[in-house]
Amino acid sequence: MLSPGHNQNEGRGPGDDERVQNFGFVTSTMAAAETATRATHPSPLQDDTSSPSTSWLRDEFARDPGYVAYQEELRCLMLNTAQTAAPTREATPAAPGGADAPETHAPGSVAASSSTNKTKDVQSLYRETGDVLAHPHRLQYLKNYVAKVAPWLDMFDSSGAFGIQIPILARSSPALLYAVLALSARQMERKERRKQAFDSLELYQEAIRLLTPLLQAHDEHIIPICVILCCLEMMSASASDWRKHLEGCAALFDAFGVHGFSGGLLQAVFWCYARMDVCGALISDGTQGTLVPPRRWLLPGTDERQARQLFRNTNSVDMHANYAVYLCACVCDLIARRTRFVELGEANGCDADTFSHQWECLWEDLQAWIADRPPEMLPIHVVETKHFPQILFTHWAAISSTQLYHTACILLLDEAPRSQELPSGNVASPVWHAKRICGISLTNPHEGCLNNAIQPLWVAGKLLSHRSEHALLVELIHRIEETTGWGTSWRIADLEAAWGYKVRR
Repeated sequence: MLSPGHNQNEGRGPGDDERVQNFGFVTSTMAAAETATRATHPSPLQDDTSSPSTSWLRDEFARDPGYVAYQEELRCLMLNTAQTAAPTREATPAAPGGADAPETHAPGSVAASSSTNKTKDVQSLYRETGDVLAHPHRLQYLKNYVAKVAPWLDMFDSSGAFGIQIPILARSSPALLYAVLALSARQMERKERRKQAFDSLELYQEAIRLLTPLLQAHDEHIIPICVILCCLEMMSASASDWRKHLEGCAALFDAFGVHGFSGGLLQAVFWCYARMDVCGALISDGTQGTLVPPRRWLLPGTDERQARQLFRNTNSVDMHANYAVYLCACVCDLIARRTRFVELGEANGCDADTFSHQWECLWEDLQAWIADRPPEMLPIHVVETKHFPQILFTHWAAISSTQLYHTACILLLDEAPRSQELPSGNVASPVWHAKRICGISLTNPHEGCLNNAIQPLWVAGKLLSHRSEHALLVELIHRIEETTGWGTSWRIADLEAAWGYKVRR
């Protein structure tokens, strides 16, 4: 186990010489990778002031010099891979049977890459991963991953790509296994408030060591591993660094042509990433859209105006939920483009007439989404109460997707063109939507949907005016961090700044 003051030169193993060479490769390409990212994913407001948060206190893990160095190394490796990789095809074909179809090789295993001569037989890989799990606590980390972590990765995936497929594939993929164990260990460390000694850091470093040659080989099977490691980083990421942690995966999706309709495991991995990307856009408070533009979430050649039918054609509850993520991303993108047009004078075509037309189209799409929900996504219990309504769902995908619907409505209503005639009734009230966002999280106990609720709760919380409502929301956010291990309490200080006073707990 590596401690915060660990000397990297002590106890070097047989793979460390290669490790040092790889690090040299990273540092020599860092400048090029940074340049490529700015060109591919421009950020017009790059002064780290786009987030309203000033309250973030980095935890000990995020401050550890070993973690900082490895995190930057992984990011630069991903950006360099994306910069130099030529996509092998325009789009990832859907595997027979959809997301449940098995992979020929485990993602991240040396055998998965046809460009490497270091092919290992499956039995050898089984023995290697078996040795990994023989270490103390690691089997417990794997059990925790399946029971606690995978449900929020699989929130919109009934086939259980992360909870079922990934653990099976990890049996023959040491790099993937280390990534899974690292994420689970980090979740347990945060939930149990462990100090100083981080098993997750050692596991994270080993995952990167095994991943490095696969990244250099431009093997698309590294994408699930990179997204899992990205999830680990996001648990301790500050608001201002959120997008920085997402950039590497965004570049890989672009380079390898992976999108929301790729089929198979990569499709499920994309949508897991997409939810984090939308959270990043929400954190920017209207100044930035998603790193992966919404048009690249669709099948190549699909017009954004055809998106509604594209999602409908899947005839899938999961994809209806993903459609809400897509619509929220489109709203964030529209508002960011309008902000840049008005405040920065950016020539992006988002003038008043264009904005008004696109605003109306998105509003219609959102209302069609809520009206066209399949039966599985309808609430089974709705009761109006004093503070927040009780809205109970049985399908976990309905929980977060409905919150994102209400969030997108609030954002649009806040930016409604003056000439726009708003509908009558509750749907035109931002406060009505805000109370439903809070009520959904308070009513539904599914842990997989709690951490994704933080940014919608922030958007909703700013609209609440009663101190009793503030107290309930603050307690809810504390409970989410204590339950999931995900860093959330920083948003409390942001809400208190918006409310103008500190809530006593």
